[in-house]
Amino acid sequence: MSFIKITEHPSLHDNLEKKSVRELLEGINEEDQKVAIAVQKAIPQIEKLVTQIVPRMKQGGRIFYMGAGTSGRLGVLDASEIPPTFGMPPTLVIGLIAGGDTALRNPVENAEDNMERGWEELVEHQINEKDTVIGIAASGTTPYVIGALRNARAHGILTGSISSNPDSPLSAEAEVPIEMIVGPEFVTGSSRMKSGTGQKMILNMITTSVMIQLGRVKGNKMVNMQLSNKKLVDRGTRMVSEELGLEYEQSKRLLLMYGSVKKAVDAYRAQQNNE
Repeated sequence: MSFIKITEHPSLHDNLEKKSVRELLEGINEEDQKVAIAVQKAIPQIEKLVTQIVPRMKQGGRIFYMGAGTSGRLGVLDASEIPPTFGMPPTLVIGLIAGGDTALRNPVENAEDNMERGWEELVEHQINEKDTVIGIAASGTTPYVIGALRNARAHGILTGSISSNPDSPLSAEAEVPIEMIVGPEFVTGSSRMKSGTGQKMILNMITTSVMIQLGRVKGNKMVNMQLSNKKLVDRGTRMVSEELGLEYEQSKRLLLMYGSVKKAVDAYRAQQNNE
């Protein structure tokens, strides 16, 4: 089957410069509504990837996101949100972007065209068979990402991919390819739009479900979140209060003493059991 680059197809909307602000916004929103449906169709593949990641992480494995441009930035974003949300060390979910941290704010010329650099970076992180490498590329053709996945898979490492074109070269390299076919972008070829939105949704789904499976959420609450500002201390205090039936100030003292909702609740209950 020949490879069709849907991400480069002409927009279904034309003469954009002649439209009013309201027409532009409604057009973008009309396209955005297609994203959740495309992601929904990919759930079986997302499930397949997550169920293979969890046992690896229980053995100390890590997740590496590999991407360039928007895709790389979204991987770094998702990775950076795991420590504050779930109280995990920043070494467990790692986002690598073609061109390094400079590329988070500025384009780095030709960085994504280097087929070997992605694997070299993984080797620098002592990649091993407990780890998972997830390549992100809307087009499914980014050499930096393809090279990393090809080498990782050859070394017996679990590989997944997220792309917006069916049967892409990237999908061919991944053990578990995730394809969310969102269709042409509102501005032709601007994959920071629907493709980026869909990538963010899938990354949220992967890491959130993995962290829940690893016991980092209780009920529906972030009991391991970092207490990095007043809002989070207040939220954590209310969680402790609700869980233990204590007054707000006592709950706050416990929370700040032990550093997380889970530790505070566990310590209080252990103390009660010993009395």
